[in-house]
Amino acid sequence: MLSIALTPSQETGKLKIMHLKRFWEKSLLKREGKIIVDEPKGEWRFDKILMYALGLGLEQTTVYLFETAPGFEEFEDWIVETAGMPSPENIARYNHEFDGRGLLNKDIPDVLSDEQLKFWDQNGYLILKNAVSKKDCDETIEIICQSIKVKREEPETWYQHHVSRQGIMVQLFQHPVIQKNRESAMIRQAYEQLWKRTDLWCTADRVGFNPPETVEWRFPGPDLHWDVSLSLPIPFGLQGILYLADTAANQGALTVVPGFQNRIDSWIGELPAGVNARQEDLHALGSFPIAANAGDFIIWHQALPHGSSPNTSQKPRFVQYIKYEPLSFFEAEEWI
Repeated sequence: MLSIALTPSQETGKLKIMHLKRFWEKSLLKREGKIIVDEPKGEWRFDKILMYALGLGLEQTTVYLFETAPGFEEFEDWIVETAGMPSPENIARYNHEFDGRGLLNKDIPDVLSDEQLKFWDQNGYLILKNAVSKKDCDETIEIICQSIKVKREEPETWYQHHVSRQGIMVQLFQHPVIQKNRESAMIRQAYEQLWKRTDLWCTADRVGFNPPETVEWRFPGPDLHWDVSLSLPIPFGLQGILYLADTAANQGALTVVPGFQNRIDSWIGELPAGVNARQEDLHALGSFPIAANAGDFIIWHQALPHGSSPNTSQKPRFVQYIKYEPLSFFEAEEWI
């Protein structure tokens, strides 16, 4: 039980969005060690979707709160300065869902062909061709290059340190073109059809830059992994990546184990007692690097082992991560 009386989620500030003041208060109490990370239980989903409604990255916001410890009005000002004024539609929708008055799942899109759905059922991933225009992809690449001070055609600039680079991830969350890519009708509708629901929220996720390996610079990972607890059964969930440039199989391509969503339960069940599934040779399960073109979007089932790969080509890989999920998305309490 908490000994601290937290602000009710219904109390709002000048942005008029529920749960924000409580989220801010919890974050500062965690910073001070006065409440533990996983309490109050059951609120993590509301915390995450709150960030998505505001157009903020989770890590971006956590770092700001822990480094700055702002007052609440200062936090609200930072939100507007960082991600712009949240849309009235997002505020109203979040407040409705928080009160249990979610959207009705009407008119679920039917954009995927029977052939695509058959491939999905067998392999657990799909390539959506031309989900974003080549022009918008090139603009996004230029934004990434400007952000981390590299030049697309000058290899000598690719390896210099920048505070926004974390391995192959780039902590860049907000830009009108990046947001435009997230709002691709093809991407959203594919997520809606596979989820079989339309009450989905788009994450404010990062972009990626994976340059070719050199003697001095080696691929830092992540190699094949899961972003979900391996507590069985693995719940349905989706992830996705947008290729911003043509990406060959050896160019750091997304790598998955096709079809593993259909056999993960039996594979885990057959492991000897005490064996950590995450430490097994996942490539031995049949890993496959996915080559695709600029503007193509790859969506996959979260039960697939997946990861980037070493870039042994002569060109860097540029990507953007885009995911849609509902507020009621199930996440196991125990991380295995």
